[in-house]
Amino acid sequence: MEVGQMQRTWVEYIKSLFREGFLDSQFSQLQLLQDESNPDFVVEVVTLFFQDSERLLNDLTRVLEFPNVDFKKVDAHVHQLKGSSSSIGAQRVKNSCIRFRMFCEERNIDGCLKCLQQLKEEYYTVKNRLEALIRLEQQIVAAGGSIPIEELTF
Repeated sequence: MEVGQMQRTWVEYIKSLFREGFLDSQFSQLQLLQDESNPDFVVEVVTLFFQDSERLLNDLTRVLEFPNVDFKKVDAHVHQLKGSSSSIGAQRVKNSCIRFRMFCEERNIDGCLKCLQQLKEEYYTVKNRLEALIRLEQQIVAAGGSIPIEELTF
C-alpha cells in the first residue's frame, strides 16, 4: 500500500475511534504534544496506560475474590483506572469506571463483578484498536510518510 493510501486509512480509522466513542478529545490533545523532538510520545503514554491498566484490572479481580470485599480498595483502583483512561482519552473505559464506582458506593458485589467484566471488555477492545492504530502509524513512518494529524477535523 502506498503512503497516501495508508494515510487516508489512518484518518478514517482514527475518525471511527472517535465516532464509536472509544476516544475523546483528550487523545487529540496528546497527539498535538508529539513533535520531532519526541516522536514516540503518544506510543509511550499509551504503553504506560496499557501497563497500568493491566495491573489495576488484575488487582481488581483479586480484591473482588475475597470473601469480605474491601470496597474502599476496589473504589481506589477503579478511581485510578478512571484517571489514567481519562488522561489518554479512552472514553468508553472511563465511562465504565464511572458506572463501576457507583456500584462500589452501593457496596454491590454483583454489580461490581458485572462492571469488572464490562470494564475488561472495553479495555481490551480499546487496547486492540490503539495497537492497530500504532501499527499503522509505524507503517506510514517506515514508508517515509508522516502522520496526517492536521487532516483530523471533527
